Amino acid sequence: MKYAVIMAGGTGKRLWPLSRRKRPKQVLKLFDGETLLRRCFDRLTPIFDADKIIVLTNAAYVDVVCENLPELPGENVIAEPAVRDTAGAIGLVSAVLSKLDPDATMAVVTADQIIEPVEVLQEALKDALEFAEANQQALVTFGIKPTFPSTMLGYIKCINPESIPGCTNDVYKVERFAEKPDEATATEYVSSGQYFWNSGMFVWKAQTMLANLQEFLPDATEPLAKIRDAWGAESQQSVLEEWFVKLPRISIDYAVMEKSQEVHAIELDCRWLDLGAFTALAEIMGADGSKNVVAADTTELLDCAGSIVVTEDKGHLVAAIGVENLVIAHSPDATLICPADKTERLKELIDLIEKHGGERFL
Repeated sequence: MKYAVIMAGGTGKRLWPLSRRKRPKQVLKLFDGETLLRRCFDRLTPIFDADKIIVLTNAAYVDVVCENLPELPGENVIAEPAVRDTAGAIGLVSAVLSKLDPDATMAVVTADQIIEPVEVLQEALKDALEFAEANQQALVTFGIKPTFPSTMLGYIKCINPESIPGCTNDVYKVERFAEKPDEATATEYVSSGQYFWNSGMFVWKAQTMLANLQEFLPDATEPLAKIRDAWGAESQQSVLEEWFVKLPRISIDYAVMEKSQEVHAIELDCRWLDLGAFTALAEIMGADGSKNVVAADTTELLDCAGSIVVTEDKGHLVAAIGVENLVIAHSPDATLICPADKTERLKELIDLIEKHGGERFL
């Protein structure tokens, strides 16, 4: 059977005070009352039945995920008891699916991305699923056609596109993964036509991923075997809590994708954005004539320019006079005011709030 796995564990510190430890960015209602998680789920339902969609999230987010996706069976929300990066998360869900369905093919997507038009992704997912089922050792990723030489994203070099019977898209061989480059290198990548942005989305057989983890990340083998054996038994939760924390803390790219010789890619020629910071809202939502980006129900901006105003509180008016290039983010118990070019220091601010006893605001 074919399954979809939504990775929804990120905290989104760069969107504080809207995102919190118990309310991550993927459930913020910033898009006409919709959340990123809901949009992600809706992109998948034309391909997968709801009972074949699994959400992998932090234990603290289970309730809010279930509230956001009421049609999702409760057992399809898997809670990670600790943070172990993407290799541990993907290993966990691969182990679970391999026990539930030894022939499972899984698509891994993330909850915090904007992808338009959705049909491009849907067609690529269908092709990747078919390719992975026909080529059971294959690990398939998706490369985003770059629109500019980004220095903030990883790249993959794709060669030898091959037309596959029954697939709309060509399937490339991935020659190498490249970390975030400097501007000159990024420009070379984009000019070459062979490099795509690394989307962080994948398709493979669950058993194949477990075999790759056993080969390239052997320290994960015993914890995943223990979790798999106990899944569905009375000891499921206690074994998960005992053994999940023993998984190495490493990304799936470092652990497996950069080492395997069986990595393939499908190109996505679409609008693709990762909502990682307030400044990304400008690309997602667009700006007004004064280059202000407003994600709020009620605002009055007088002689303001280049600013970002965000709140989910429909009963709250945000008013400003003469401000330029500021982020103003309002939540019921905390407000952020910050120069738009200083938002990368939010982690420092959050650490300072915690140091001064402000846990309730985090």
